[in-house]
Amino acid sequence: MDTLRKQPGHLKAAIWERVNRAHIRKAISEFAHELIIRPIPVQALSDGWAKYTMPTDKPGVTYRFRAARRALDHWHIDVRSIKKLDGKTKQPLDALVFIVELKETLGIPDEMLPTYMEEITGTLNSLAYKEYYHNLSSGDLVTADFQTIEHAMKEGHPCFVANNGRLGFSAEEYKKYAPEADQPFRITWIAGHKSRAQFACIEQLNYREVLGQELGPKKILEFENTLRSRGLDPQDFIFIPVHPWQWNNKISHAFSPDIANENIVFLGESSSRYSAQQSIRTLYNQSDPAKFYVKTSLSILNMGFMRGLSPYYMQSTPGITTWINELLQGDEYLNKVGFEMLSEVATVGYRNLYYEPLGKTKAHNKMLSALWRESPLTKITEGQQLMTMAALLHVDSPGKALMIEMIRASGLTFRDWIRSYLNCYLRPLLHCFYKYELVFMPHGENLILVMEGHIPVKAIMKDITEEVIIFNDRIEFSGDARRLYKETSDEMKLSYIFTDIFDGFFRFVSNILVEYGGCPESLFWEQVAHCIHHYREEHPELAAQFKRYDFFKEEFGRCCLNRLQLQNTKEMLNLADPIASLQWAGILKNPIGEFREKLKV
Repeated sequence: MDTLRKQPGHLKAAIWERVNRAHIRKAISEFAHELIIRPIPVQALSDGWAKYTMPTDKPGVTYRFRAARRALDHWHIDVRSIKKLDGKTKQPLDALVFIVELKETLGIPDEMLPTYMEEITGTLNSLAYKEYYHNLSSGDLVTADFQTIEHAMKEGHPCFVANNGRLGFSAEEYKKYAPEADQPFRITWIAGHKSRAQFACIEQLNYREVLGQELGPKKILEFENTLRSRGLDPQDFIFIPVHPWQWNNKISHAFSPDIANENIVFLGESSSRYSAQQSIRTLYNQSDPAKFYVKTSLSILNMGFMRGLSPYYMQSTPGITTWINELLQGDEYLNKVGFEMLSEVATVGYRNLYYEPLGKTKAHNKMLSALWRESPLTKITEGQQLMTMAALLHVDSPGKALMIEMIRASGLTFRDWIRSYLNCYLRPLLHCFYKYELVFMPHGENLILVMEGHIPVKAIMKDITEEVIIFNDRIEFSGDARRLYKETSDEMKLSYIFTDIFDGFFRFVSNILVEYGGCPESLFWEQVAHCIHHYREEHPELAAQFKRYDFFKEEFGRCCLNRLQLQNTKEMLNLADPIASLQWAGILKNPIGEFREKLKV
């Protein structure tokens, strides 16, 4: 039977009810955290818990639940306690209805609401798929390999409510290309004429070496013969890897003039099979894992952006990679703590000359580019394992947290395991900030942890050119690296640590330690404070920076990611000036501020 005509196995009433309940919990928690909604306490309970009611824009419709409010105004909600009432009548929980009931409060523009709701639907579909097909427990994942853990992740970005929309995938394409489906596939290769295509790489490589590693001589000859059979000279073309979805849905249509005029020529499929990572458009070589990651343009709408790659940025990416490596790889302290980066060593971009005059930032000008990134397997030694840092937030269907199972398997106390984790993750990020005024985008999916005996010992950073910002104008930039520099206030510089690390990741780590491990909340934040204090003691030469940038300040501004997405779900940031696009609401109490006196900072 044609699979398109089958009833999807994961779309069952009981599963749909569970994922809707779980997603409403997330929505209430994150919207309340961003002060978009303000649940009303109605009864205090023990151990910091209370009962709440939350009115909606629809008269008479309220939600009731139990929640504990923790550090950084994190709302941990008892999912089983959530009830919806219309007057006194209990109603079923439906995440899409929930959004409509709060449309005015959420402030979603009318023209954006259908798109946002479709992203919510895609997120629910993804959750249902994982609920139905993923049967590995957190205990199983403790001893699982890198890619098994990668494809077992359920949550997506912890802050965004609509975080797995994947708008553009059909039901069949979802099962082929979504990371949770874990279906390795061959990528498409095309040839782009050099009048429009450009290849760039680091000095240690060249075009033939990259092709030789990624394709091999037999496949290269096959592709070159394809061009010769059409009377074309292979020397006039650059080979470009393309996601098969992108070829079928975008390139063969939007670039049809280029195909007709033989500026683009379809070559065939890769011999290697690739596996989509959590970021969807980053592909891992399953056939030969030591080969490069391939990151391709993928023009689906997901979490506030069309997932393209700019051919104009691709030209400068290897040079920027080289500059960042020269800046950081020779740093004795970073080498001591084992911090490494996955270099983006080669790129290719193809310009669409029809759309280029309309503006280089337009989505149509980001449809045909790719980059090659180092494999993390080249960064580890015998006895070490790789794990996405997003796994620290993973909770399986029965309610077991992977981080807690990992700590128990390590044999360490909570205190010692947390200290090891912070030493390999937080310390190098502090050093990059204080010494170079450089920040990454260090959320869970962007970090790979190196584990030994279930203990984090090293962190590997990826996405280093697209998401690095330099605030220090005294650094000597080379070439296009100057585009990384942003001028802003000291307060805003601090916010990158507070927002991306404290609020965007540690808030969730701390909650899991409390809720699933019974670990005192203060223990985690005390270790964060000790980590920062110890770093400061190690680097007296940076005393002026410590005074200027005080991570022990009592409070900081609340940066709101969902507010960004709600105002424009198709392009939530102005990439030309992302800092100016940020949304703020109120302040957050700094959970390490109380340790200033204890540590005599």
